[in-house]
Amino acid sequence: MPAIKSIINRSRSHRVVQYSSAPGTNLFGDGSAVETTSCWANLPQELLREVLVRIEESESSWPPRKNVVACAGVCRSWRHITKDLVKVPELSGKLTFPISVKQPGPREQLLQCFIKRSRSTQTYRLYLSLNNALTEDGKFLLAARKCRRPTCTDYIISLDTDDMSKGSNAYAGKLRSNFLGTKFTVFDGQPPHAGAKMTKSYSSRLVNLKQVSPRVPTGNYPVANISYELNVLGSRGPRRMHCIMDAIPAAAVEPGGVAPTQTEFYHHSADFCPSLLFFRSKSNHAERVESFQSGPLSSQREGALVLKNKAPRWHEQLQCWCLNFHGRVTVASVKNFQLVASQENGPAGPEHENIILQFGKVGKDFFTMDYRYPISAFQAFAICLSSFDTKIACE
Repeated sequence: MPAIKSIINRSRSHRVVQYSSAPGTNLFGDGSAVETTSCWANLPQELLREVLVRIEESESSWPPRKNVVACAGVCRSWRHITKDLVKVPELSGKLTFPISVKQPGPREQLLQCFIKRSRSTQTYRLYLSLNNALTEDGKFLLAARKCRRPTCTDYIISLDTDDMSKGSNAYAGKLRSNFLGTKFTVFDGQPPHAGAKMTKSYSSRLVNLKQVSPRVPTGNYPVANISYELNVLGSRGPRRMHCIMDAIPAAAVEPGGVAPTQTEFYHHSADFCPSLLFFRSKSNHAERVESFQSGPLSSQREGALVLKNKAPRWHEQLQCWCLNFHGRVTVASVKNFQLVASQENGPAGPEHENIILQFGKVGKDFFTMDYRYPISAFQAFAICLSSFDTKIACE
């Protein structure tokens, strides 16, 4: 195995030298880069598959799992086989490639993550927990930056911890709140399912006056709505949350249910693209206020998955409202919550008792986030970000 890892590293560094002489090469497309010159591309397919199977099975957790990602970067044939061997998080319970954060989590258990907040920079970073202990040892997944505006607040979500701008190729989506911080909309930077339409906005993002991909335009696709209601329990009780997951059908939580799964990102390497241009279209000014309910997702809203926060129980000894986080939350906070499928989705069954997302405080700027199927890490992160926002009308 060490010999194989050495081969991977040598091959990757060789490819970097080759590509540096071809500035027009697309490294993030569907194999359009000229990779056949790699000597490792000529390995017999049966032998190559056996080698990659052993690597995928042995490197089951991070940071060793970076070797699986490295295999996908050796050449085209290695990438195709590796992508075929690596299962989606729903089946494997593992996050391997960047697209994994947009795919539904595991069905059988909660995937443990944590969020670190930076008050000074108004940024939030999501990490995959590397062990069961409540420690800050994790694999970076997503980052978000809070942007205050006159009438709303945006949280720009990115795949790059150092580049959290909407014009970046690492842009994953955003969370937008109303003025009171009681209603939020989650936007995905890419279509969550076939037929999805982006919202009509005041500004459009172009790359060299063309769409990033002629097949899939990059924009803002509404995938969830979050609302906070007046807390009848007062400041001691959890906030009342109501989440409509527009991109996920209610049947997804039932046995055999299916949730939409993204398979790849549609953007180019930032190194080979000119600077992103922004423009404002006066012709679209009247249309920019159009609500996303008018899009194709409006027909799906009636059958969309609805999540609600789990009701707490009163603890006589502690004289407070409590939720059982199974040791994952240690600090009492109004931000703590657990989400389950609402009975609005249909007759209550065992699947409605499963915790789909839980979020809670561990330290001053340290929070745990655990999620499972049918939501993705991106969707879970966006929902948790809404809990950080001040809600004057609810408290």
